[in-house]
Amino acid sequence: MIGVKGMSRTPLLAGNWKMHKNVKETLGFLDEFIPLAKGISAEVAVFPPFTSLWAAAEKIKGSGIKLGAQNMHWEDSGAFTGEISPAMLKEIPCDYVIIGHSERRQYFAETDETVNRKVKSALEHGIVPVVCVGESLEQREKGETLPVVLSQVEKSLSEIKIENGSQIVFAYEPIWAIGTGKVALPYDAQEVIGAIRRKLAELYGDVAGEIRILYGGSVKPDNIKDLMAQPDIDGALVGGASLDARAFYQIATYDR
Repeated sequence: MIGVKGMSRTPLLAGNWKMHKNVKETLGFLDEFIPLAKGISAEVAVFPPFTSLWAAAEKIKGSGIKLGAQNMHWEDSGAFTGEISPAMLKEIPCDYVIIGHSERRQYFAETDETVNRKVKSALEHGIVPVVCVGESLEQREKGETLPVVLSQVEKSLSEIKIENGSQIVFAYEPIWAIGTGKVALPYDAQEVIGAIRRKLAELYGDVAGEIRILYGGSVKPDNIKDLMAQPDIDGALVGGASLDARAFYQIATYDR
């Protein structure tokens, strides 16, 4: 049912490490986190830098922890210096890939068009895209939050068929809350995420009730519980707090 958490929407807590942790630090984190993860009922995924993906994949085997990459190109191969292809990620293997994070849009010229191409490619390779959408502080203050966010959602899905809610994840990340210590109030986050789900229902009908939508933006152990109490919020894309194994464990066990 749309707007009600159920068996079809298992909470997902995803740790986006951004440009942090070398291989040694990645393995150190996992040495501490894997024993803790055995008691977590939600799904947990970590998104290390590209250089740590292979090591992380080996380390988490049998742990139940999922692995994701922070970005990818849409082509399988080619003259794209410095890029990583979906085929390369699948070989590792990666379960997830973040697409369209605001930092990629802001610093690396990511557009709605390239996001759409990457989403199509990830789906073709059986990698679940975590599609990020969000508004700037200026857009929020002008009352443009929903038009901006819903446009990003719709354009990211152009010419894409979604037949199963497990094929894709969305993450609403208000740009003004990323790394700033500011967090959207739970009902504000719910308002936007509820609108995203309604837009998905317009596009895909009942499948929208199966698609997980995460909140991201200064998520910490002390605010995750209130966020997760909202009917349409199915988890979190966690930045800085996911770099500490104990803090990430506290976030992942929000229901205790």
